[in-house]
Amino acid sequence: MSSPSKLDAIYRSIMLAKFFTKGWGKPENLKRLFAFRKIISNRETCKHLVDADYPVVIDKVEKYPTYQLLDGHFLSPFFNYLPEVVPEESRIARFQIILPTSWSTRQLRPICLHLAGTGDHFYWRRRMLMARPLLKEAGIASILLENPFYGSRKPKTQKRSSLHNVSDIFVMGGCLILESLALFHWCEKEGLGPLGISGISMGGHMASLAGCSWHKPIPIIPCLSWTTASQVFTHGVMSAGIPWPLLQNQYSSDHVYQDEIWNMLHLPEKSSAFKAGVHFSRNYPSSLDHIELLQEQNCSPSSKCSEKNHANSVFNSANAQLSKPKVIKGPSELSRLEALNFMRGIMDECTHLGNFTPPVDPSLSIVVTAEHDAYVPREGIKSIGDLWEGCDIRYIDAGHITAFLFNHGVFRKAIIDAFERTAQKYYGHSILSESPNVEQDIKS
Repeated sequence: MSSPSKLDAIYRSIMLAKFFTKGWGKPENLKRLFAFRKIISNRETCKHLVDADYPVVIDKVEKYPTYQLLDGHFLSPFFNYLPEVVPEESRIARFQIILPTSWSTRQLRPICLHLAGTGDHFYWRRRMLMARPLLKEAGIASILLENPFYGSRKPKTQKRSSLHNVSDIFVMGGCLILESLALFHWCEKEGLGPLGISGISMGGHMASLAGCSWHKPIPIIPCLSWTTASQVFTHGVMSAGIPWPLLQNQYSSDHVYQDEIWNMLHLPEKSSAFKAGVHFSRNYPSSLDHIELLQEQNCSPSSKCSEKNHANSVFNSANAQLSKPKVIKGPSELSRLEALNFMRGIMDECTHLGNFTPPVDPSLSIVVTAEHDAYVPREGIKSIGDLWEGCDIRYIDAGHITAFLFNHGVFRKAIIDAFERTAQKYYGHSILSESPNVEQDIKS
């Protein structure tokens, strides 16, 4: 087991951003989102949600010596299905395209859709670090889609990247999935391809979800993400930026969360240990009464067994990835553990790749992950390799922050390799006119 990066923890500790400061979101919105998740996560039903001729508008074209810069917009298809959950500012999807003035091959016009990571507002970062170098190194064009809740799509009352509600991240994901499909359809109409999708950190996970939803073989290149977002918010260093007392108060005071919404969840990680932990926390103090009875039956007077040790043992074995308290002190702590369980449950419901149809051809995908990532812990959850059988997983010997700052060449190399693999397998051609000079400092 690799040790988590200390730099990740230090970096997060000095960041000001707080997430979900208004709570879970309206229960009725969560119920709508979870019901729609079952449609959008099934590729056979999802492919009918966005028409092949979905209207996309190009607003501006700027020409430069070696490339063209196009700006465009369209109504988010997600708004057509759940208009009440999409903020007014986020309803119009905005994007930028970087195309070469001349393609390096006659047969192919490769283009990669890049989704934004946490805090990546507007386009400039992806344009400078990914799109322009990819065009120079391998002749791969790029689409940069602006995230809902970010940049020009950010609600007026939202500060920086701090989403107000937990439900907002599910709205963001749903929007990005259908918006990606709309852009893929537009690309095909324009004669562009092969198509691919990538992103870093949160953008990588969103790319995984969107790529799974496309009904044709496509290279998916998620960087610094993994199988689910639940670990990010319950076990990773970002969990320190979440107002847990607010969440546990809302959860405890409204039985809709505990009864109706819990029953809507499908948990791909529903191991016996996790279910035991959920049962324990939701049935406290009766669970503790049962432990006391077992203690009386099984512990001799001379033994050192105690109520606290028994309770702690049961909970720790059941929820090692959610929380590691030394002892369970009473109802207030159980309330927090219930909130952690609920967070994990709803995050897995909407973001776990096990709840989504696998890609049409997983062998085209290359996953790049950081071995010591404290933002995206991998311990104790299913591997993406088990869900996407045949995909290529590459490891960087670094934490999340170091990998992000110093390995964009590695991310681009993975994109180039995935596109080349796709071009050779499905088009019978290479995307490369000549061998590009790209970085290869990666451990496969």
